[in-house]
Amino acid sequence: MPPTATLSASSSLNYLFPIPPSPSSSFTSTPSPTSCYFHSCTKKFSSLRFKPNKPNMTRSAVSIEKETPETERPITFLRESEGADVRARFEKMIREAQDSVCAAIEAVDKGGKFKEKEDVWSRPGGGGGISRVLQDGAVWEKAGVNVSVVYGVMPPEAYRAAKAAPADQKPGPVPFFAAGISSVLHPKNPFAPTLHFNYRYFETDAPQDVPGAPRQWWFGGGTDLTPAYIFDEDVKHFHSTQKKACDKFDPTFYPRFKKWCDDYFYIKHRGERRGLGGIFFDDLNDYDQEMLLSFATECANSVVPAYIPIIEKRKDTPFTDHHKAWQQLRRGRYVEFNLVYDRGTTFGLKTGGRIESILVSLPLSARWEYDHKPEEGSEEWKLLDACINPKEWI
Repeated sequence: MPPTATLSASSSLNYLFPIPPSPSSSFTSTPSPTSCYFHSCTKKFSSLRFKPNKPNMTRSAVSIEKETPETERPITFLRESEGADVRARFEKMIREAQDSVCAAIEAVDKGGKFKEKEDVWSRPGGGGGISRVLQDGAVWEKAGVNVSVVYGVMPPEAYRAAKAAPADQKPGPVPFFAAGISSVLHPKNPFAPTLHFNYRYFETDAPQDVPGAPRQWWFGGGTDLTPAYIFDEDVKHFHSTQKKACDKFDPTFYPRFKKWCDDYFYIKHRGERRGLGGIFFDDLNDYDQEMLLSFATECANSVVPAYIPIIEKRKDTPFTDHHKAWQQLRRGRYVEFNLVYDRGTTFGLKTGGRIESILVSLPLSARWEYDHKPEEGSEEWKLLDACINPKEWI
């Protein structure tokens, strides 16, 4: 009998790279590499390591590879030999994006600081990450901006699922690389919208016992807006900025990724979307790699101009307890989506990952009321209607 294996996953990527369990795998917690998203994901396998065990151990055994806290952020999480390839350039991009987004948020907040909440971590399997949280600021109730760069090997079952290989094909452990940035920003003012964005890159190398198999890679991510109240000019500005970023590369990107976003952030049990969308894409590898790296960079760089002007305009708008209650009800929807449907969150919870990393996207406060229905024609009703019936904002 061949040796069994233990799946080792660093949970800090569960939010950056959403990972669903694979129904076809004999490992109860092995993620399916063919599924999409955030969140989320790189997203497909988190930081997985294949560890041979004694033959008498059960196949469903799962061990969590805990991250190690570090006192200083490194110049790079990569090995010295990886200084000029796509991996290094993507890491440079996401770390610069983390710095620029955090600087913009601090400039608007004029009080809250990310550096007081920065967590730097490494993992034994290779790589690490930087998590930053600003909480109870003047403008933001909770804002998290995280980056992660990890690598190692993934179980052969995950590779077979990714390649749709026959069940009797038994490749060895597959080296992988995963990097991404992910953020959720929850403002205090109910007239200021929540923002989520996530961009990621994933690679697999040739399986150890399949000489000549090509390296495979994917890009994924998106940016979406979740307001409690609709200001048409704000939503149009946000979508126009996303479209502008997309149009620099392919005029089909925005309509395609806008619909993908509307379809992904759908709360099935409510019959409504989480918010007013934006763009979302996953598993992109059918374009030139350099082009997609530039596209992901453009999208990440569009976050600040798409979002910060809206916050500057709405952060000081007077509001009532009624407005705040509605914002918290919509945040309840945000919680429902993340806990029920977001693949990174659900995978992390099922595998015992680091809870602070898994739940960093949740708002500081939320609300549920029994059978709440906004009055037809009200501003609250208009928001709900747009979440049920997605609109073309441009």
